[in-house]
Amino acid sequence: MKLLVFHIGADRYGLRLRDVVRVLPLVELKLLPLAPDSVAGLMDLHGASVPVIDLCRASGLPSGADHFDTRIIVADYVTPEGAHHALGLRAERVLGVQEVRDDQLLDSGVQAAPFLGQVASDAQGMLQLVGLEHLLPEELRALLFQRDGAAA
Repeated sequence: MKLLVFHIGADRYGLRLRDVVRVLPLVELKLLPLAPDSVAGLMDLHGASVPVIDLCRASGLPSGADHFDTRIIVADYVTPEGAHHALGLRAERVLGVQEVRDDQLLDSGVQAAPFLGQVASDAQGMLQLVGLEHLLPEELRALLFQRDGAAA
C-alpha cells in the first residue's frame, strides 16, 4: 500500500494515500477559542470551512515548530455513520509517498493511542500507520461536524 509519510515529533508515521485528498502548504488558520487542544483551527478551502487537527497535539506532544515541509494534509474523513467530511491534518516534515507491503506491517504490541496502528521497519527506522477512522473521538466529531456538514 502507498502511504504519505510525515513526522509527529521525532517519529515517522504514514497515512494511507487513499485517504489523502491533497497536500497543501501551511496556511494561516482561523483560531477557535475554547476548542479542544488538538484543534489547530479552521482553514478556508475554496470557500468551505475545513477543521484542522494538529497531529502533534492530538498525540499528546506540544505543537511542532513550523518547518519548510510542514503541511496541511486534507483527508477524506468518514464518520462511523458513513458521512464524508474534509479534515485538515497539520503534519510536521512531510517526507512524501512510500510503498509498504502488507507483509511488512506488524502489530505494535502497544496501545498508546487509538489512532496509532501497525508498524513497519525499514532502513530509516520504524514507521507507524495512522488510522484516520480512529483519529477523532465521538465528542470531537460532534464539535467539528454539524449535522448539515458544516464545520463548527
